Amino acid sequence: MNNNIKARLTFAVTLMVSFTLCLVVVGMVGVLMAGLFDEKVDNAEIFKLISPAFQTIVGGFIGLLAGVKLSHDEDAAPHCKKD
Repeated sequence: MNNNIKARLTFAVTLMVSFTLCLVVVGMVGVLMAGLFDEKVDNAEIFKLISPAFQTIVGGFIGLLAGVKLSHDEDAAPHCKKD
């Protein structure tokens, strides 16, 4: 029963993180596209501002998803644990 609860919690966290990542990426792409086609904005400045933020957000979420996956896999294979 405990494994079932942990598996459901892992699934819920993974689903929330994936959904949030999708929203952030879609929002950032929308802002980037709006800025690229706005005549008042310099395109070079958009890339200077958005690129580091985009890389940080995507990298953080991917790291979180990888951590959740690794922690779930360790619990699923008890024969691989060292004493």
